[in-house]
Amino acid sequence: MPTFPFLHKPKNTLEQGGRTSIPPKADEHNAELTQQCPNCHRQTALTQLWDDAYVCACGHHFRIRAAQRLRLMADHGSFIPEFDGLRSTDPLGFPGYQKKLEMTQSLTGGEEAILCGRITIGGAPCLIFAMDPYFMMGSMGTVVGEKVTRTFELATKLGLPVVGCTVSGGARMQEGMLSLMQMAKTSAAVKRHSNAGLLYLTILTDPTTGGVMASFAMEGDIILAEPGATAGFAGARVIEQTTRKKLPAGFQTAEFLLAHGFVDAIVPRSEQREVLARLLRMHQRGGITHEQHRV
Repeated sequence: MPTFPFLHKPKNTLEQGGRTSIPPKADEHNAELTQQCPNCHRQTALTQLWDDAYVCACGHHFRIRAAQRLRLMADHGSFIPEFDGLRSTDPLGFPGYQKKLEMTQSLTGGEEAILCGRITIGGAPCLIFAMDPYFMMGSMGTVVGEKVTRTFELATKLGLPVVGCTVSGGARMQEGMLSLMQMAKTSAAVKRHSNAGLLYLTILTDPTTGGVMASFAMEGDIILAEPGATAGFAGARVIEQTTRKKLPAGFQTAEFLLAHGFVDAIVPRSEQREVLARLLRMHQRGGITHEQHRV
């Protein structure tokens, strides 16, 4: 019997992958791997999805790995990883957490739910972090918070803007209060970066929720979102049960947030690199060259 049976509930839709959890399968005619879209239910060859930035012909944006997102945004060969080697521990001795971390690291090939580094986008240098929905649903523990904080600290030191690609199920419950503390720590780093007169751009992707949404995800100077992305603090069902009121249609979607002034624009994945490059160039400060950026 589990030590804490009340914590061992069936996986929720976020942990299962939500609207994008349908696994690839071989097409019966040519044995090519295909992916079914949860929106239009069309089967599309994975090779075609890769060519289309993993966006279905109907416009549905599949969730993608952090490394895939960086490849789509960065100028070729410009990404310089930072803060590698930081890995989560099990500070509270939470039942099964260490095993889950090791299994997730083995399955994903990643160290944590975030990648950070320096890149250029359209020739404009910046610091970037991208969260990974396939590493414990991009949940924020101490290492994720530390990497985000260090990203802003390095950007402040170098006088560079930050681009943040968020996707998260929230703070990592296995690390308890230590994970919640990351909200304040990251927000303080964002504020110091802002006080230095530097730009912070965020892209909300599906889903951005919980403590991440309540901290650095919504602290950008310019906040963009992918079409159809879910973004909010508590889940819609929890809000309805608490308030005993029916929520409006499309609540917590990127489109709803745009209509109510919480995001500045919805940008399809195929246009993000161009839009980011233009925004970065508009706000670019003098005094740092591409070669200095690589030092």
